[in-house]
Amino acid sequence: MEFTAIDYTIFTLLLVLSLAIGLFYALSGGRQRTVQEFLLANRSMGFLPVALSLLATFQSAVAILGVPAEIYRFGTEYWFLGCSYFLGLLIPAHVFIPVFYRLQITSTYEYLELRFNKTVRIFGTITFIFQMVIYMGVVLYAPALALNAVTGFDLWSAVLTIGLVCTLYTTLGGLKAVIWTDVFQTLVMFAGQLAVIVVGAQRVGGMARVWRLAEQEGKISGIDLNPDPYVRHTFWTLAFGGVFMMLSLYGVNQAQVQRYLSSRNERQAVLSCYAVFPCQQIVLCLSCLTGLVMFVYDREHPLVTGPVSSDQLVLYFVMDVLKDLPGLPGLFVACLFSGSLSTISSAFNSLATVTMEDLVRPHCPGLSESRATLFSKLLALAYGLLCLGMAYVSSMLGPVLQAAISIFGMVGGPLLGLFCLGMFFPCANPAGAIVGLLAGLAMAFWVGIGSLVNSMGAAGGAPAANSTARPPDGNVTAALAATLLTPTATPRSPTGLQKFYSLSYMWYSAHNSTTVILVGLLVSLLTGPTRGAAVDPRTIYPVLPRLLCCLPPKYRQWLGCGVPFPAQDAACPELTTPEKAAGVPNGVAAGCVRRDEEEQGYVRAAGPPAYALQETSF
Repeated sequence: MEFTAIDYTIFTLLLVLSLAIGLFYALSGGRQRTVQEFLLANRSMGFLPVALSLLATFQSAVAILGVPAEIYRFGTEYWFLGCSYFLGLLIPAHVFIPVFYRLQITSTYEYLELRFNKTVRIFGTITFIFQMVIYMGVVLYAPALALNAVTGFDLWSAVLTIGLVCTLYTTLGGLKAVIWTDVFQTLVMFAGQLAVIVVGAQRVGGMARVWRLAEQEGKISGIDLNPDPYVRHTFWTLAFGGVFMMLSLYGVNQAQVQRYLSSRNERQAVLSCYAVFPCQQIVLCLSCLTGLVMFVYDREHPLVTGPVSSDQLVLYFVMDVLKDLPGLPGLFVACLFSGSLSTISSAFNSLATVTMEDLVRPHCPGLSESRATLFSKLLALAYGLLCLGMAYVSSMLGPVLQAAISIFGMVGGPLLGLFCLGMFFPCANPAGAIVGLLAGLAMAFWVGIGSLVNSMGAAGGAPAANSTARPPDGNVTAALAATLLTPTATPRSPTGLQKFYSLSYMWYSAHNSTTVILVGLLVSLLTGPTRGAAVDPRTIYPVLPRLLCCLPPKYRQWLGCGVPFPAQDAACPELTTPEKAAGVPNGVAAGCVRRDEEEQGYVRAAGPPAYALQETSF
């Protein structure tokens, strides 16, 4: 179908308003003149905009297309993923947020230097940059390609327009502009999906009839308690495997942690995590209902006659349902690209942050505030242009496009394992952290790429170049469930390595993060574990001492591996932002001094309780 003038007007309005928000924050307030304002919104945000921004960050356009396609093909089993949101958001609220917020860091990977050393920090930073650079180009190109195939909407006009507008408002307005455009774009996403559900259900006789017919066709799934981890979707894989996926996104990912740190206080950061829970449930319900309505509509009004990929089928459904209502197709396209805008802008901002804080500032200690702010803006601009370049590269990948998408999720699990190793195991040392991370990445790529190649072979060949068609079980990542294209069924009766490769993708984050922890602990024990007294207590979350809080203090101290937790509040006070800005490196006050390379960690220094961090060589 062809777009009308009204549709183009609505789509253009989305871009203009998004750009206007960026210009507003570029010209108001502090005018983005400090790194603190540009990267952390001056730590002044309330919980509600932060919550909606958290929601929008990984509610990408491919999720808007992928989840309804999943429901259409396999039924409502996927809906049980909502059970994982409870622990997947409760744990970040009470474990990760307090640790990160009280350290007053800007980059998540600053934590790795405080807990281990600079080398571990650099490894974590480079891994994250690799993950996001691959992801941001694909998440811009893939939905534009699907839209072009269905509607004739010009492919590169859409890619360039979205990429440039996103780059401009991110570069000009900083994190505050990114958060408020996320809020606006989230509302557009809700409106677009709701319009499709209401109009589609009305066309087939109402939502009650949709549910009844879906139930008759076996699309309403019961609770499958099969514990087999090789079954693609069961209650256990979704409700518990999904927890690890959520932790990798909402617990340690820089794009999300940066939003927590922009909150005006720790309580607001925790509240934002609570507030995003019902929002996630609403988004999941809307996507699942869209899939059910599409299934019933397709039975009564066949959408296509030939083979077509699932994500394109969603667009055929939307355009067919809304074709007689001028403006609504434009609203859905605005909804689709709101998903892209919110995800990509978060990628730009988080990449600029980690590059500035982890790679530039440590090597340019005399950098003035004005120059640091200018470099941060230039980095955001550079990553925006790189995103356009990656979108062009994605257009030439052909069958490798699915592998490029999958890299995003492959890296999430090992990074989660690295932070858990540092936060929950005081005995872990830097060597264990590095070897554990490398082992986790190796395991992730082995299983992920092996699963992809195996499933492509089972399908009898790769998809055609520049096609959005996906091979069976093409999803080889934990994060793809929430953010990327949805996989299809696994091959029958796998054996040997094929059985290993058929592990449900929902367990990938758990599998890879556990690999990091186990290998990291083993290497730490073999090379000499870190002594409890040498660990900064603020970088550790004492799981066992808090779970067994009724035990006498000496036993709790033993369970905490000798880390001096009781003295934490008195001897390691939180630093305010001005103190950090005044030159205290990484927000660590005096009293705990970094040991040399042979003895990593912190030791108590004589004198008044303050902390000072000494730089270590890479």
